[in-house]
Amino acid sequence: MSKLKRTHTCGQLRLKDLKSTVALFGWVSSVRDHGGLIFIDLRDRYGITQVVFSPDKGEDFFKIAGQLRHEYVVSVRGIVSSRPPGTVNPNLDTGEIEVYSDTVEILNKSETPPFEVMDDSNVSLELRLKHRYLDLRRPIVQKRLIFRHKICQTIREYLDSLDFVDIETPVLTKSTPEGARDYLVPSRVNLGKFYALPQSPQLFKQILMVAGYDRYFQIVRCFRDEDLRAQRQPEFTQMDMEMSFVDEGDIIQVIEGLMATIFDKVIGKKMAIPFPRISYREAMTSYGCDAPDLRFGMKIKDVSDIVQKSDFKVFLDTIKSGGQVRGINATGCSNYSRKDIDDLTAFVGQFGAKGLAWFKVEETGLTSSITKFFPVEVQQKIQQCMDAKKGDLLLFVADKPKVVSQSLAQLRLHLGHKNKLIDTSAFNFSWVVDFPLFDYNEDLKRYEALHHPFTSPHPDDLPFMEEKPLEVKARAYDLVLNGVELGGGSIRIHNPEVQRRVFRMLGIGDENAYKKFGFLLDALKYGAPPHGGIALGVDRMVTLLLQLDDIREVIAFPKTQKATCLMTDAPSEVDAQQLKELGIRVV
Repeated sequence: MSKLKRTHTCGQLRLKDLKSTVALFGWVSSVRDHGGLIFIDLRDRYGITQVVFSPDKGEDFFKIAGQLRHEYVVSVRGIVSSRPPGTVNPNLDTGEIEVYSDTVEILNKSETPPFEVMDDSNVSLELRLKHRYLDLRRPIVQKRLIFRHKICQTIREYLDSLDFVDIETPVLTKSTPEGARDYLVPSRVNLGKFYALPQSPQLFKQILMVAGYDRYFQIVRCFRDEDLRAQRQPEFTQMDMEMSFVDEGDIIQVIEGLMATIFDKVIGKKMAIPFPRISYREAMTSYGCDAPDLRFGMKIKDVSDIVQKSDFKVFLDTIKSGGQVRGINATGCSNYSRKDIDDLTAFVGQFGAKGLAWFKVEETGLTSSITKFFPVEVQQKIQQCMDAKKGDLLLFVADKPKVVSQSLAQLRLHLGHKNKLIDTSAFNFSWVVDFPLFDYNEDLKRYEALHHPFTSPHPDDLPFMEEKPLEVKARAYDLVLNGVELGGGSIRIHNPEVQRRVFRMLGIGDENAYKKFGFLLDALKYGAPPHGGIALGVDRMVTLLLQLDDIREVIAFPKTQKATCLMTDAPSEVDAQQLKELGIRVV
């Protein structure tokens, strides 16, 4: 324990503090021995202060100063002085002062770190996660987590000002089918039975609306046992909210106000609201996905009707079998070589496309190895449809609608980045609305909820829900930022009979529905108000606002893509006695 008491942080002192006696605590970031004097940079999460040690303060004192090494934890006392002319460091907030120390204590020593804590160079992620306690000490990582804290604090203050109540929901709950695999927790007290970790608080927040709380929110941990990508983690955080007696516009208005407040208070930018809205149909038609990046053009165009008057068998056979032909105009890319186009063909092949047809736009018209199959009038109509001009490259995929959409959506983004068409400093928000309520799974031959089974159908579509399920619209809405779904929500079903009808459409009979969701169905019978809500991914939001590519960069203790923690070695085997108490045998 130090004899000193900290008076200031390492980022606090300025010229106004000259001649003050201060005590600082922190980590040694660098050591410089200039012969007669020893200099260290003392670091904490607030900043860095230069500390000077002189032999004039005593032999024992200077001997201790000579023992200081990187990442030692020390306390120092001294007098704040201005730096000599020519030694001011404009890159530090404390760069005009230094502390002449008269007392130093080594509170703890450190072994040589496996990487430089102050170095922002490209240290491997595996090494960083293995020694996460050191990685979290790096200023760049600390800034990210503090930025995250400010966003969460702003969310709480904003929603509190609108009379939302922060209510916790259970972490140990019932396993219910919500799309992804549940993480299961065995019960020792009730052998053979399991809790599930919540994929979201969906059912509980609906029950809170039934209970009359009117406006609920929670910054909550959620869990999904699914394959991981850069934007996914087995445990993640979302801002969850629900409101009673509202429609879609009310919830959208609250969220737009929230995002504008975050940008104003945390980022220092004014965000124009309301955000543009785009229908699901338009998003899929023009951008091939339901989370379009609207920072650049290059819309997808459908030429199926036009090319039916050609002699190109690939296109004709695709259309005859129920497929479509759609394409994009890679503006100014007619200089692409055959190898460049082959690379693009291989790229779309990753998404199921069997090929990539192309035309270069020249002064005299379209040129390609397949031009001969297209009469001049068809070529002209293609150019007109694609808004093509000399120097453009037209790229087409012919296949099933889902393959065409996914291939061209990814190709559009690929070319947008490759040709620097995207303003990476911009933040482009939009809402995608008017989703279908159901999707049809061709493999399983059954209907599935496009969002989740508690999303309300549009009232006008209820009469034909069983007869024309794919035409039923959902009262759902997604918030998209720069081509990434930031969150999604909906007006919920508050009528128990409508809820049962939706369950039946999903192949969940009344008996099975009650077994899985009986507590919700019971709650809806006792005066459930109309209600709706939304959930925003906090990890994803922070990642996007910091313009990073991986949510692990903004989570204090993330998992790898194999869902492991390199620091703690989790998951790990457990003692046989623990398994015995739970009635579990590992096969």
